[in-house]
Amino acid sequence: MQPPLLMVPQQNAPEAVAPVPAYYAHAPAQATVELGDLGRILLRRRFLILAITALLTALTLAYSFLTPALYSSTAQIIIDPQDLQVVTNDVNPSRISPDGGITQVESQVSVAQSNGVLLRAIKATNLAEDPDFNGQGGLGRWLGMLFGSDDGDRTAQTLDSLRRRLAVKRDDKVLVLNIIITAKSADLAAELANAIAQAYLDDQAEARSKAAADASDAISARLEDQRKRVEQAANAVETYKAEHNMVMAAGNLVSDQELTDLNTQLTAAQARTAQLKAQVDQLRRQGSAPDATSEALRSPVIASLRAQEATLVDQISQFGTALGPRHPSMIAAQQQLSDLRKLISRELGRLVTAAETDYQRALANQKELEAKVASLKGKSLDTDQASVRLRELQRDLDALRTVYANYLQRAQETREQTSVNSTNARIISQAMPALKKSWPPKGLLVFGAIFGGLALGIGMALIAEYLSPTVLSANQMQSAIEAPVLGVLPGRGRRRSGAAAQKTDAVAGMALQRIAAATRRPADWPLVPSILVASPPEDKAQRSRVAWQLANAAAARGRRVLFIDINAGKGQKDPQPGVLDVLRGEYPLDAVSRYAPGSSVALIGRGRPTAVFQEAQALYFAHRMLAEANHSFELVVVDGGALADDLNVLPLVAMADEILLVARLNATPMRDVASTSEAVSVMGRLPTGAMLVDEAA
Repeated sequence: MQPPLLMVPQQNAPEAVAPVPAYYAHAPAQATVELGDLGRILLRRRFLILAITALLTALTLAYSFLTPALYSSTAQIIIDPQDLQVVTNDVNPSRISPDGGITQVESQVSVAQSNGVLLRAIKATNLAEDPDFNGQGGLGRWLGMLFGSDDGDRTAQTLDSLRRRLAVKRDDKVLVLNIIITAKSADLAAELANAIAQAYLDDQAEARSKAAADASDAISARLEDQRKRVEQAANAVETYKAEHNMVMAAGNLVSDQELTDLNTQLTAAQARTAQLKAQVDQLRRQGSAPDATSEALRSPVIASLRAQEATLVDQISQFGTALGPRHPSMIAAQQQLSDLRKLISRELGRLVTAAETDYQRALANQKELEAKVASLKGKSLDTDQASVRLRELQRDLDALRTVYANYLQRAQETREQTSVNSTNARIISQAMPALKKSWPPKGLLVFGAIFGGLALGIGMALIAEYLSPTVLSANQMQSAIEAPVLGVLPGRGRRRSGAAAQKTDAVAGMALQRIAAATRRPADWPLVPSILVASPPEDKAQRSRVAWQLANAAAARGRRVLFIDINAGKGQKDPQPGVLDVLRGEYPLDAVSRYAPGSSVALIGRGRPTAVFQEAQALYFAHRMLAEANHSFELVVVDGGALADDLNVLPLVAMADEILLVARLNATPMRDVASTSEAVSVMGRLPTGAMLVDEAA
């Protein structure tokens, strides 16, 4: 009787058979999909991308050949934000916004597409009778006959059709509007573009004329009211003056003018009196020498007498020297000098008397003026209170007259503006019939279809990959199973060169080296090192190839290898004894192993599944099989098949040192990888590594 599994020493327990490799313990987490994986996705799904691109291109070509040709014509209008300054006070003032009028011109884009402008163009071109625009052509005709239509519906349909085919744009940094019309006829497109441009100018002129007319009518309606208010204010002023006996002259009260004049005269009289008094005082202060005053010096009579006096004094001096003091001529000259000096004295006295007389007369005049001023001041005190109210009434009258005058002038100006077009806009380019059709642009559409199809195909390919992801890279595989990828074997092509075989052997050898370097086994470990290779069912060929390649690589390096193929002989009616027989304890290992012809690798097949073995018993015999193999072999490689479909592999999974998963790059679905990894987990182990096969290499 065989001992149960619990009697196996602890160091030989299945949990201790396969120590965790060092590279597995420190495997870093990687992103699921890398940027470089996109190329592999697109390459694998290239037929889907090309099919979508071809389909979209074919549809585009069919559309371009079946769609009627359209022609576009453009009319250009330049708009100056600063309108023509016809009059000073224009109803439509011209102001340029801080942005140079760009905003004003942008608003004209909407004006050019307004119903008023378009209806004016429709009327000018009789467009409502065109079947292409009024909805009476093609399908629209039958719908009109079925549901009925009238002229109002036809006009509305024409307006809607014209708006759909109209585009008004403003070029950057310029004040030019481009009016673009697209139609089936090049001549009609040019005619409509020119008609809309002219309709826009007419609409602007009419709008400004109407604004001026409305303003003129509003002002004229207020003129009569303003005239009556002025008349009432003037009557109030005259009535008030009559009631208070206030006589006006030159806009002022007569009493105020008299008082002002008397004040002016009084001021002059006071100045005159002060001047004469100063002269009199000066003459009085001179006393015996009045001839030293300024009046005497300015008197021509005094000056003449002084000159005669000087002449006589000179003669007397000469006579005294020549004739002597008693000469008759000397005596006569002295007598003349004495008479002359008396005349001078009398003339000086007359000047003093005249000054005093002038002073007295000026003083009397001053007193008389002061009396009159005092009298008028008394009278003005009575009219001051009445003058305050009169001035208030007069101010109201002046204000009303000013407003009335402004209204009258503004009414005349606005009346003249109704016939003046101040719009500073003009057509700078008439629309011409197009020589080439604007739609459909076949080259552009095909170009867009190709690139659009490629983009759509790429998107569909990525969506398909997202819905059914596959193994794209080693990092993705490593992230999925949380174990490192030991190598990527090139695919088995139709023709394999020697370099490809060397590369395959090198990858397998490197994988063995990594396994050997990372596995921590005690020196006295009784079991032979073992590697179990598993994969999804679809990757059977790649799994067998990887397992066999690992075995051959180990054998090529001088190691004795036992290769267990769990699928060999599966399905045969009378298979040879194999590993299942060993796990049941029916055959020893040496009895079922054999060497392949021309190979140094010993082989064991699946065996006979005639009896079901117990799990504990199978684990024991698996342990004993690896212990026996340790005497004859240095490595055991097990092709474990699809673990999810074969529970007979469980004892080998439990005893294997390494469990490697095999998958194909860009082919194996990630759900199959996850299913296989989950099967390993259900069997009590975790994958310790993976090998990938790149069929495109």
